[in-house]
Amino acid sequence: MSDVLDQSEVDALLAAVDTGAVNSAPASHGVGGAPQVFSRSGKPASLDVHVYDFKRPERVSKDQMRALEALHEGFGRNFGAALSGYLRTIIEVSVANIEQLTYSEFIHSLPNPTCFNLLKAEQLEGQLCLEISPLIIYPIIDRLLGGSNADLFIPQRPLTQIEQRLVQRITDRATHHLSEAWTNLTPVTFKVDDFESNPQLVQIVPPNETVVVVGFELKMGNRAGTMTLCIPYNVIEPIMGVLAAQNWFSYQRKPGQQDHVRKLTSSLNTAPVEMRCFLAQTSISVNDLLNLQPGDLLTTEKDQSHDVLMQVEGKNKFLGKIGQLKGNRAIQITRLCQQPAESVLEKKSS
Repeated sequence: MSDVLDQSEVDALLAAVDTGAVNSAPASHGVGGAPQVFSRSGKPASLDVHVYDFKRPERVSKDQMRALEALHEGFGRNFGAALSGYLRTIIEVSVANIEQLTYSEFIHSLPNPTCFNLLKAEQLEGQLCLEISPLIIYPIIDRLLGGSNADLFIPQRPLTQIEQRLVQRITDRATHHLSEAWTNLTPVTFKVDDFESNPQLVQIVPPNETVVVVGFELKMGNRAGTMTLCIPYNVIEPIMGVLAAQNWFSYQRKPGQQDHVRKLTSSLNTAPVEMRCFLAQTSISVNDLLNLQPGDLLTTEKDQSHDVLMQVEGKNKFLGKIGQLKGNRAIQITRLCQQPAESVLEKKSS
């Protein structure tokens, strides 16, 4: 049967519609324009129909996208705080958008030349892309070299080797805080694997492969630019289950207070502190002080059996007795000190 009707067939069909021989009502359609399916009883059957675009497949659900957005919002805050301290100026880093694209769409959306970094983590398969716009990377370089960014011209050229070394200090901080953010999902350590100024030359996945693109906005004074993180689907596929919304929020609450206290205690235990002991106090004239020589003796009114005051970082902490242990001078702690230094010294001197 031919798909195209001739004029006589069209006239016959219109005549049949006019006489009622053919029902002119349109066919019932379901969700997304799909034909409505009926069961044997004549009632419409319930079908879950979704529109699917084969050119731009969405392989990451909306809940997982929201989880990724929340994760990278935390990364943006920490990275902005680190940059602000490093550059001695206020840097704001915020998530501007997050979307799914094909890798070819992502690459063609980038300027050329630009600051294009490939990130690698041994714990994950594949690589990530971190692109920083020249509109903000050159003001940052100017700031590092002591400039004011007042009349800065943005050159349309690749970064020099010296500029790449300066940018590496920025990307090192970015990978550090990105690793911390991703640790909430899986233990991972990112590092810069390669650098390229022309993104068209980098092909880490097939052109039609789905990638998640997280766009950041960086503001530094009157300068602003973008930073883009490209995450191929094959990189996050093993941890997609953790990215579900209900698992994400419960997972964020898991690192409890005990873990935090243990890490904090471990760091503080190795911190050095200064301890001082006050043996006694007395008064001498300036003339006697100027004439003091090695071997001279200073007399005090304090009894040798009285306790000496011990201070830790300038704070009164203990009282103890002077002695000797294995040929070394030693002080044995007798009790805690709960009095000001002046009153303790005066009491022991009396």
